[in-house]
Amino acid sequence: MNKIKIFGEFFKTRRIAIKKTLRQFCIENGLDPGNISKLERGLLPPPQSREKLEEYVNYLKIKKGSDDWYTFFDLAAAETGKIPDDIMAKGKIEDKLPILFRTLRGQKVSDENLEKLIKILRDT
Repeated sequence: MNKIKIFGEFFKTRRIAIKKTLRQFCIENGLDPGNISKLERGLLPPPQSREKLEEYVNYLKIKKGSDDWYTFFDLAAAETGKIPDDIMAKGKIEDKLPILFRTLRGQKVSDENLEKLIKILRDT
């Protein structure tokens, strides 16, 4: 199975998993079907407010703390260009981002810095 990388696609997959058509889902939760359709197709970005995301995650019956819970919030953050709040709350992660960016670009990172990054990621 391919890993879903788009928020809207994940949203739609979860809606279908709870056996709701788009129209049923929207009627039951007081949502606009046009907007949810656009969200699922990637024509609208994920909401930026944590409150709205929590509202949606509850409508989709995603259990708090589950892998799907984290995937939902991580995909929303990634598409809006933000670091998830729970990661930022753990401390100075932004100080370590340059190491991560160099690594992702394929630039050489010293073994010492790579070990520091691994430790930080494990501790969060």
